[in-house]
Amino acid sequence: MRKFVVPLALAASASAASIASAQQAAPAPSPVTGNMTLVSDYRFRGISQTLGYPAIQGGFDYAHASGLYLGNWNSNVSSAAGYPGGNLEMDFYGGYKKAFGDFGLDVGAIYYYYPGSESSFLTNPHTTATNSGKVHNFEGYIGGSWKWLSLKWFHAFSDYFMVPDTKGTNYVDLSANYDFGGGWGAVGHIGRLKVHNFSEANYTDYKLGVTKDLSGWIFGAALVATNAKGGSGEAYSFAKVNGSTYDAGKTTIVLSVGKTF
Repeated sequence: MRKFVVPLALAASASAASIASAQQAAPAPSPVTGNMTLVSDYRFRGISQTLGYPAIQGGFDYAHASGLYLGNWNSNVSSAAGYPGGNLEMDFYGGYKKAFGDFGLDVGAIYYYYPGSESSFLTNPHTTATNSGKVHNFEGYIGGSWKWLSLKWFHAFSDYFMVPDTKGTNYVDLSANYDFGGGWGAVGHIGRLKVHNFSEANYTDYKLGVTKDLSGWIFGAALVATNAKGGSGEAYSFAKVNGSTYDAGKTTIVLSVGKTF
């Protein structure tokens, strides 16, 4: 799922009466924006969703002046990353954002859906329960921010990506996005996943990177790491089509380029 930022509409101040006739009012910002990104490896909460291969991603956001927002985001994924038979992720989300000076509040929900996938192949060693149907996940979230720091908590209202008996899984995301000026920025992140009834799948993930804005195109490079268990037979060891396995949480460098329009 993409890390999305929903802009709030800004009210324009009135021009002085003496120059109002000489200046045309600036157009109001559009409530609808689109985005597109190319990444060298799609990492969701530190875990590779493409087994080290690139991903093309994009979506649309609608932001109302009241703070309400809706959006959709999509990416290719590998079926071996927990989505048997599926190669596409579609996210649908909505919520409310409000700024209070340097502080911010964000409350909402997100639904992850993988068309063509089959969840009956997913298992949990701690239960005999099974699921069926398309792989999906439904989470609510609440977050707060201060200037360039943000903290957000996600709670799964469904089985976590359809792994049986994992409803109630939690994820905490602490992130920093600092603007140095001149188009340069730094990003930092630490997250913690606690999977309900499946402790072997718990882990912490980390990210540290830089970004550069070139004419509206954002280029990025980031070190991504986790302590997820990805050895043979472990939770984050994904089977490839050639019979080998892939440690989906191993340390890597992720390169990206994207644009919002």
